[in-house]
Amino acid sequence: MAAPRKYPAELQERATRLAIEARQDPERRRGAVRRVSEQLGVNPETLRNWVRQSEIDAGTRPGVSTS
Repeated sequence: MAAPRKYPAELQERATRLAIEARQDPERRRGAVRRVSEQLGVNPETLRNWVRQSEIDAGTRPGVSTS
């Protein structure tokens, strides 16, 4: 049986979107995931994994897609 989700899906989507948008700006890229994770109360490594998977699903990063 899978563990219950610690973060709601809405928070995951919002945090991922904010982190990706922040990383697109060259001046804000460094530390973007850490900043967003602190602002939203999400573990930085968790957010980093969400961003990585989102990039894979979008086809901008190599890897195995969620679908």
